[in-house]
Amino acid sequence: MIAQINPNYIKTRPMKAITRFMSYAFFEGRPTTTKGRWINPIVFALLKAVATNNSRYRSVEKPVFILGTGRSGTTILGIVLSMHREVGYLNEPKAIWHVIHPHEDIIGNYSRGDAKYRLATEDATDDMHQRATQMFGAYLTVTRSKRIVDKYPELIFRVGFVRALFPDARFIFLVRNGWDTCHSIANWSQRFGIHVNNEKHDWWGVDNRKWRLLVDQIVKTDTTFAEIVDEVEHFDRHLDRTAIEWVVTMQEGLRLLKVLPDCIHLVRFEDLTAKPDETLAELCSFCELPEDNTFREYARQTLHPVPARKPFDLHPKIAHVFHDTMEKLRYNN
Repeated sequence: MIAQINPNYIKTRPMKAITRFMSYAFFEGRPTTTKGRWINPIVFALLKAVATNNSRYRSVEKPVFILGTGRSGTTILGIVLSMHREVGYLNEPKAIWHVIHPHEDIIGNYSRGDAKYRLATEDATDDMHQRATQMFGAYLTVTRSKRIVDKYPELIFRVGFVRALFPDARFIFLVRNGWDTCHSIANWSQRFGIHVNNEKHDWWGVDNRKWRLLVDQIVKTDTTFAEIVDEVEHFDRHLDRTAIEWVVTMQEGLRLLKVLPDCIHLVRFEDLTAKPDETLAELCSFCELPEDNTFREYARQTLHPVPARKPFDLHPKIAHVFHDTMEKLRYNN
């Protein structure tokens, strides 16, 4: 359903449905694999006007960013958090981030020029800080929200950059069993991949743009893959590629937990769905979100355990690193 809302969402807090529609229509932008891309020029015109004007919007305090691998439960976590009375939720607002940094588009949604998979502290400028605070501040003002929750999984490779823009940011590192995540990504890409003007648009970007950038800028800089990078570069099976993306993303998250323990909180998808009360209580404490009974009841109604998927035949060259990562995350292989 549009903007990821359903009748129960509307019934629980009707104004939240309006907020989600505003987010969807005017702030998030439409990526390559979706309909309604005709609205993107309007979205960018509005965002650029907001980013460069001198209006004073609500201050952006302790924004929350959901990180991880796509198809690991990040959307349902974002939707549940959007029901909190203080939260304004943005679901992968890549239009906003593209206005902030012109080389952040690894998919090819809005640009076919150079792109950076990883963005660091030194990539942030004063102008980018100004644009970010203006656009997110305008969003808070328009939606009458107090806190931002931004779900954009690939920001896991840009935490330094985000912290340079928002020093008090909080990050949620969502993890899910590797078998389940990889199956979900592969199925999504096969179902929703499309061809547009002789270009293939799927999980791996426009004509494999995301895959090429992932290999060139992440995999090739990781000593784990030093001896097999040439073979990895030529992977074409969805499941093999998803295994690579899951491994490098999980490794990045585990590294961040060690170096930035005070601002990153790990959540297991399996815990979130099996024991939402306990998991969300810890998460809200970390994010400094006050108690909200309506939000908690909505979570109980929405979150349910998902049956585990069966293991698949891993490419023999990456089986060891996949299993090692599963063990580090305390999943039973």
